[in-house]
Amino acid sequence: MSEAAQAQTMGFQTEAKQLLHLMIHSMYSNPDIFLRELISNASDAADKLRFEALEHSELYEDDPDLVVRIDIDSDANTITISDNGIGMSRDEAIANLGTIARSGTAEFLGSLSGDQKSDSQLIGQFGVGFYSGFLVADKIVVETRRAGAPASEGVSWSCDGEAEFTVDAIDRKERGTSVILHLKDDAKDYANDWRLRSLVKKYSDHIAVPVEMLEILPPKSADDKENEDQEEAEIVPQYERVNSATALWTRPRKDIKDEEYQEFYKHVSHDFQDAMSWSHNRVEGKLDYTSLVYIPAHAPHDLYNRDVARGLKLYIQRTFIMDDAEQFLPLYLRFIKGVVDCADLPLNVSREILQSSPAVDSIRAALVKRVLDMLDTLAKEKPDEYKTIWEAFGAVLKEGPGEDFANRERIAGLLRFATTRGDDAMVSLADYIAAMKPDQDKIYYLVGDNESAARNSAYLEIFRKKGIEVLVMFDRIDEWTMSHLQEFDGKALQDISRGELDLGKLADEEKDEDSSDKPEDSDAVVGKIKEVLGDRVADVRTTSRLTESPACLVLGQDEMGSQMRKIMEAAGQAMPESKPVLEVNAEHVLIQRLRDESDGDKTADLVGLLYDQAALSAGEQLDNPALFVKRLNRLLFET
Repeated sequence: MSEAAQAQTMGFQTEAKQLLHLMIHSMYSNPDIFLRELISNASDAADKLRFEALEHSELYEDDPDLVVRIDIDSDANTITISDNGIGMSRDEAIANLGTIARSGTAEFLGSLSGDQKSDSQLIGQFGVGFYSGFLVADKIVVETRRAGAPASEGVSWSCDGEAEFTVDAIDRKERGTSVILHLKDDAKDYANDWRLRSLVKKYSDHIAVPVEMLEILPPKSADDKENEDQEEAEIVPQYERVNSATALWTRPRKDIKDEEYQEFYKHVSHDFQDAMSWSHNRVEGKLDYTSLVYIPAHAPHDLYNRDVARGLKLYIQRTFIMDDAEQFLPLYLRFIKGVVDCADLPLNVSREILQSSPAVDSIRAALVKRVLDMLDTLAKEKPDEYKTIWEAFGAVLKEGPGEDFANRERIAGLLRFATTRGDDAMVSLADYIAAMKPDQDKIYYLVGDNESAARNSAYLEIFRKKGIEVLVMFDRIDEWTMSHLQEFDGKALQDISRGELDLGKLADEEKDEDSSDKPEDSDAVVGKIKEVLGDRVADVRTTSRLTESPACLVLGQDEMGSQMRKIMEAAGQAMPESKPVLEVNAEHVLIQRLRDESDGDKTADLVGLLYDQAALSAGEQLDNPALFVKRLNRLLFET
């Protein structure tokens, strides 16, 4: 026996030990789900064998009927869940079973709140369903052989729930995997035929692979007992199907209960919470396909990693093809789960073929419309549920306007924004338009580095004075999103920190009211400031947007904002030089003092402070903080 084939005892990673400890100590409020998770894994193994066998039919090994079987040994106090699916090699067993949630364990542990109920809901996001077996077992043994490998390459993996697991070589005639659960003393009642049958019907009836258990033989009559020895020799118990073994999406909608839809969602998503909504649709005609898509109620831990595997499960004529067919939905809808089963694609389809298929393009367009319809319906009819969805996936939906030109207006209608209307107010663009002032013809918004900076920005001063509502944005993606939205429902969107402020008729009203209050010599003070600042700014001008602050920095209408510049610079991209415009409030006492100041040094200090204050207010970092402090101290000493 080679060294690689000998028994090896290995230790879990530190984080994995902690997670395993949590699993063993019953984070789940309902331990019944262990059977659902293990059957789901077995079903996936059968799907993967079907897919690989499309090109390598020899993998079936003269056993083409895929099945999951559950056996009970009351004397040994064990439950065995077996499948004749793809199986695992030694390396695969170590990789798949020996490293818990290898891509997210640390993030998972960091997400725990200490609340057992809420923490348990995180489990499914980290791919650790197999370890739910430890809810009822104090030892798990996995015996497996990969399809196509010789019997001598069987593998045994075992763990007693401590810090180590053991891998050994075994002879295994059958391909596939057997998971043997050695039940805890307080879980012995699971070794009951009727109980397991009821759990299969409840949680796994939708699984397309048959789930079988040994038939229950009727009790013997008195006459039968006289011939007991003869009967025992003649009667061989047979396996019988426990679940319906019909792919749920192939059944008529009217025949499917909500509970079945929810259990199927948990199967395809490996989530432990119910979905928020779903849509089941059959299309016949030019294209023939069935789709069943779900909107989850919460975000997975890797939602913002655009490079992880994602997409719908793809079936072709009910044959599983791939888990993560990303071609059927755009990236901004990557949180959607479900299946699509198409009769118009070849069974040997590849990702490259999917990317260039007109049929896929048509299905994708229809699925996007369906998902957007689902979201729109929730937003209008169940705003509280939509609020939950927005809190989970809003930042991802904001990617939509830049990625999906055809649906830009529809996506914009689904976006929600904080507003100056109130600290807790979240409004849609339609809500904003409905509440606009009679003479208002634009949707005004402001992007800040954080909520506090946005809500307290100097750019809002004239809008507060006039009672004009402004959308305030502070997600990292907001500036990028708004760069792709020029208008909504015929109303232009205007960033109030860019360009010359145009309030239209609202500004005309202000001019009529305050026409006699304009300060004199504005041009002179503007010229003085220009002279000091030189090429640090593109221009200096008086402003109508400030009522309390002395000055603000304004970007050109087409300039990249500070939020986007920071993101691009953090990604290592060199950015072109950008010079802001300094706008000054000619009525402010500091500007009036500057106008009257004749000392050159003091003028330089005042102008420097004015500029640095405006930069700080805009969320910028100062080029020379020490000089700012010196100037401030000099002015304080004079007072």
